[in-house]
Amino acid sequence: MPTYAYACKSCGHAFDAVQSFADPALTECPECGGALRKQYGSVGVTFNGSGFYRTDSRGSSATAGGASAPAASSKTESAPASGA
Repeated sequence: MPTYAYACKSCGHAFDAVQSFADPALTECPECGGALRKQYGSVGVTFNGSGFYRTDSRGSSATAGGASAPAASSKTESAPASGA
């Protein structure tokens, strides 16, 4: 469920509320009873892992093409070694 940030227009009290998409927006400040407004900030997206690469957004056909190129070069390298 998403977390929404609210701030009171009267007293300035700021807090976060975890609400479902179907829940109505909060309208009353829990501190003073004043009117609330939603605060909009940066997008809550986090990228976890070792990094983001240019090839991560490509389709499976592009990945298969990229994977076959190094395999072909390794076969070329091993061919002269076995012939010698």
